Amino acid sequence: MSKGKILIVEDESKIARLIQLELEHEGYETGTARTGLDGFNMFQQEKWDLLLLDVMLPELNGLEVLRRIRSTDDQTPIILLTARDALPDKVSGLDLGANDYITKPFEIEELFARIRVWLRLPVSQEEGTTSSTIKVGDLTINSKTREVYRADQMIELTPKEYDLLIYLMENKNQVLTFDQLLTNVWGFDYFGDSNVVYVYIRYLRKKIDAPFQTPYIHTVRGVGYMLKE
Repeated sequence: MSKGKILIVEDESKIARLIQLELEHEGYETGTARTGLDGFNMFQQEKWDLLLLDVMLPELNGLEVLRRIRSTDDQTPIILLTARDALPDKVSGLDLGANDYITKPFEIEELFARIRVWLRLPVSQEEGTTSSTIKVGDLTINSKTREVYRADQMIELTPKEYDLLIYLMENKNQVLTFDQLLTNVWGFDYFGDSNVVYVYIRYLRKKIDAPFQTPYIHTVRGVGYMLKE
């Protein structure tokens, strides 16, 4: 049984072939494209569980492919493949809705770990069975549709707000440090402003807590945050 279907958009044929062989050996289905335009067209034509997207591509660069995809699809996880010194690309990619990035050259095991994070099956809060629903009090996420409800009221979140909320909910009643949130929501080697956690917590509170009587997101001073039932 396939673990998932992954599209690899990478113009360096040796890297693309290596990733493809390793993923297929691990039980994933794959497709490959060598240009940004081909990658975008393949993404539109089929259903993919995850996209590995190089930033430096011919015809359309990776950030433009990302922008076009996110204009109609904010659900499919996208991991950028970036050059070691390309900090502006990483920041721009995250701003455009990329879920994560990995810096070339990378160890294949690190790539597998990132992929497992983004293809993880959420665990239901009841009975520990696999489910598409995560629920804390009157706050509910359907991970298949990425719909978020509080007290039966639908709440619109950006991709990164959603990622942060789902991580908080999966670790409810636990204090999560700034470093834990940065690592697990923004990626292992995020080099941007560490205030991004504070900023996105503030965004979430405006949507999840402010309109309602009982707040869920609590600050643990000097340590981090906790989503408390």
